[in-house]
This record gives sequence, C-alpha cells and structure tokens, in this order.
Amino acid sequence: MHEHQFRKENQITNPILFALELGYYAGLIWGAVLWLFYWLKFTRVLPGFLLEPFFKHDFLVTAAGQIAGWLSFIAFSVIASLLYVILFRKLKGPWPGIIYGIVWWVVLFVALNPWLRLTEPVKKLPWDTNISEFCIFILWGLFIGYTAAQEFTDEKLREPKKVIG
Repeated sequence: MHEHQFRKENQITNPILFALELGYYAGLIWGAVLWLFYWLKFTRVLPGFLLEPFFKHDFLVTAAGQIAGWLSFIAFSVIASLLYVILFRKLKGPWPGIIYGIVWWVVLFVALNPWLRLTEPVKKLPWDTNISEFCIFILWGLFIGYTAAQEFTDEKLREPKKVIG
C-alpha cells in the first residue's frame, strides 16, 4: 500500500474543514430522519421549520419546500458543527454532544420560537411531536459532539503505526 492512502503520522486535522464535512453529514443524515419522522407522522413539525420566517407555509408543505427544508437543516448543521468544533472539540465522551443537542432544541423550540414562530408553541404541540423532535436533536448533537471528540481527543490516531513483518 502506498503511504498517501493512509493518514500520515502526527497529521493535524484542519478543524474548519472537518467541521464543514461533519455538519454536512449531520444535516444530511438527521435531516433525512426528520423528514422520515414527518412522513411517518411521528412529528407535526415540518422538515422546513427553519425556513418558516422566510417562506410561506403553503410552500413548505410541498415536496420542493420539504427539500428546501432539508437543505436548510444541512446549512444549520454546518453552522452548528463549526460552533461546536471551534468551542468544544476537546471535550471527551458522548455527554457534551448530547447536551449540545438539548441546548439547540431549547434554543429553537422554546427560546426563539415565540419570535420566529418556527413551530407551534411547545405546550401546544402533541407529546409525540415534542418527544420525537427532542430525541432527534439529542442524537444529532451526539453525532456532532462524539464525532468531534473522536477526531480531536483520540490519541491513538496520532500514534506511529507499527509495521509487522
């Protein structure tokens, strides 16, 4: 095998490029889960809820609006990943990411919702919608936080490789 096919020893990961890629995949995967949960009627929150202040609700319920919503969740995830990697990348374990997801759920569904009207108020949403959205944000935050922790705190990745033979 050629040397360029493997990560070079002691190579430092570029945090910004890593965060961009991490955010893209976090948004792609968990945005698809949001869409699936909406389609299966586990949640009444539209996949494009982040676009509610910018687009008419009638557009967001269409297929094109839902795709735009998915893209907006990817963009949101890229921004959230950049913030996480810049501020918290050295935190170890799953808990910081779980807490990060919970904080974002609180920010979007409780703190900003009265002003931006992204969704109905949490108290008016059905319990299955609140639980589904809360759990997706926990898993989304875990995905971002734990992936960053593995990349920036796992020292085994930086140890010299032992050549056998």
